Amino acid sequence: MRQPAVIACLLLAIASGCASPPSRFYTLSAAAAPAATVSTVSVAVGPVSLPAVVDRPQIVVSTGANEVRLDEFNRWASPLADNIVRVLADNLARELGTARVWPYGQATRSSPDYQVLIDFQRFDSTLGEAVLIEALWTVRPAAGGAAKSGRSQVRDSTAGAGFEALVAAHSRALARVSGDIAAAIRAP
Repeated sequence: MRQPAVIACLLLAIASGCASPPSRFYTLSAAAAPAATVSTVSVAVGPVSLPAVVDRPQIVVSTGANEVRLDEFNRWASPLADNIVRVLADNLARELGTARVWPYGQATRSSPDYQVLIDFQRFDSTLGEAVLIEALWTVRPAAGGAAKSGRSQVRDSTAGAGFEALVAAHSRALARVSGDIAAAIRAP
């Protein structure tokens, strides 16, 4: 074999060995299409706070009791807090039967009847097992009156071993958190 052919083969072998897997990007999804509008209640969702360990582009998975892994090739398509606010707003619109639910701070919207603040204590992910969400939330009426506070703790099993199943489980867990918040808004 000639020397240029040997060099070309070596370069090809090196290049193929250094190739990294393609990155995959995920987004959370709302529970279902919004219900028909039957209410005029308006709700601003946010701000939302997250544990610092998960507030990053990489999806963070638990690998042990005291160990996590930041997956460089499986990432959130948008900032996780924004993604969560969008899903909670969509879920609350469906739960409350209103189209007047939006992320807090959107300047083009009028004053809401309620503001929902959410502090996520845990947003844990274990591949092939389950997700765990613990959230403290407060519903503040704009017209005065007492704020309503609650705590949602949701564990949802994944329906598979991959990241898509993990993200789907987080979406289902957020739907249950949204249901708790909607119940507080509807309560007299």
